Amino acid sequence: MKNRVYIASDHAGFELKEEILKVNKDLLLDLGTKNKDRVDYPDFALTLVENIKKDVESKGILICGTGNGMAIAANRHKNIRAGLVFNAEITKLIRQHNDANVLVLPGRFIDVQEALKCVDIFLSTNFEAGRHKKRVDMISER
Repeated sequence: MKNRVYIASDHAGFELKEEILKVNKDLLLDLGTKNKDRVDYPDFALTLVENIKKDVESKGILICGTGNGMAIAANRHKNIRAGLVFNAEITKLIRQHNDANVLVLPGRFIDVQEALKCVDIFLSTNFEAGRHKKRVDMISER
């Protein structure tokens, strides 16, 4: 993949982020956190979003305890489509149907192997456009 892929987590997602980086270290740009010390997830979501806004062809991966905080924080920004996933099937659909550009993983509720499958599918699945494009455009216009 030519485009950049950013990854960030809070303290609750740190261990899963590190496992994902072990497998994808040459592909992912780590935006932190750098340890399990308590941090505020909105700071890391914002850093990732700002990088994607500068490089609109890039994608991102966010991880926190439930994934919900990161998804909410990221989706507040125009042209960010962050999808919270728990399995590979949902991951494929957020790319195909929603053109998600940010994958959000629940660090405390997904095992490493399933998370790695989700990352692979997220990075290799294309947006289907067609009937879905109108809907994605509607989100961007509002």
